Amino acid sequence: MPSPTSPHPPRIARTRLRIALVALVTLASAALTTLPSPAAQADTPAPTHLTGTLPDGATWIADVPERWNGTLLLFSHGFGPLVARNAPTEAVRTKLLAEGYAMAGSSYDPHGSMWALNSAERDQFATLDAVTAKIGEPRRTLAIGNSMGGLVNAQLARDGGGRIDGALGQCGLVAGGTDLDNYQLDAEYTIARLLLPGQDVKLVRFDISAEASATADLLTKAVTAAQSTPQGRARIALAAAFLNLPAWSPGKDRPAPTDWAEQQEQQYDWFAQGILSFVEGGRYAVERSVGGNNSWNRGVDYARLLAGSAHAPQVRALYRAAGLDLRADLRTLTEGATITADPDAVRTARRTSSAGQGLEVPLLNIHTTADNLVPVEQENRFAARVRASGDGALLRQAYVERQGHCAFTTAETVAALHALEHRVDTGRWDDAATPAALQRSATELGLDGAAYVPYRPARLTVGRDRPGHPTDR
Repeated sequence: MPSPTSPHPPRIARTRLRIALVALVTLASAALTTLPSPAAQADTPAPTHLTGTLPDGATWIADVPERWNGTLLLFSHGFGPLVARNAPTEAVRTKLLAEGYAMAGSSYDPHGSMWALNSAERDQFATLDAVTAKIGEPRRTLAIGNSMGGLVNAQLARDGGGRIDGALGQCGLVAGGTDLDNYQLDAEYTIARLLLPGQDVKLVRFDISAEASATADLLTKAVTAAQSTPQGRARIALAAAFLNLPAWSPGKDRPAPTDWAEQQEQQYDWFAQGILSFVEGGRYAVERSVGGNNSWNRGVDYARLLAGSAHAPQVRALYRAAGLDLRADLRTLTEGATITADPDAVRTARRTSSAGQGLEVPLLNIHTTADNLVPVEQENRFAARVRASGDGALLRQAYVERQGHCAFTTAETVAALHALEHRVDTGRWDDAATPAALQRSATELGLDGAAYVPYRPARLTVGRDRPGHPTDR
């Protein structure tokens, strides 16, 4: 599901509408102000802070240091309240302003869904025009985006038309909205079918957010109850495999490769922390944005789907230990798979929320290896699409060994930006985006550490190779 910019997804899911409304009411109209900052107190000139409003009601902000280095960073924020932001974290903002970068970003259209793909790309380009009208043409413009904003960022890298020189994606939801809703549907359906047999659980086409919340509560309670038995734990592992959920949770050591029980325990940690609340809240937002349900499982062979998952050995081992018939459960899932998509919603999602694309400019994506909300396997899916377009040479991907969504240090972010700049300046990646070079560059900053590692993500477990098939005919 769409991913937040906060490390506490359940809290965002419960309060997202209230926060958005408060933020929209309090946003100021276009103004030019100079704000005090710790840097100013240290005899460093404070950045000039600009704000404005776009024709669709979206707001934008920008910060320009007095000694601007000529580079403008255009930041696309992730799923959450529609409030303008121009950096992934305050620490990153402070560091990059100190290095001389100007920074800008928009809220996206406040009248739409928090899955703001209907307006985000348009609003970001309009923000770029509004900011450059005030500060002048930058020497170069680099796009940055995280989570849902990573998908927006990839679209900017595709559609820049000369306005974008390079792009840096963080924990990007680059597989797109339909893949997201489909693999999440597989997990939700597995929980409902196997842990709540005989119950009619609403999984799609939520009319109001309360319906999504009710489904999240029902599924979470089912998972909590099932965790107490070997049979329940095996079925939770099956759902986790379909969700592409990492088997490494915060505060824990990474389980050994064949410690199946500990892997399942750590996957359960993610469920216990409320991931399904965010999944269902995100589904409601996506459905509002695309005008209906853009996911389906009719025609999905769940045995084949599991066979392609990196977690299949774990699931098979836990089923054997529990004395359960895995083939019977997979047959039950396949035979009961009757959910169809709304064709118009699939087409809208393909147009607004897709990352099947080419690239106009260099794009460096970084991702944590154990991302609970935007699985690192999305990078595999995205890279295949970029290569198919013939633009594979423009893409580089790098990985940070850490649990959590968008859990990057400031040093990791700044080092990645510098590597992208090397590519823009020289026309070559050289070794700048390798794990060793990124780790060295980040460590030399002397900030908050780094954990770049060699890594190759597994295939995304989604099982639908043709978007919309078979329900968009």
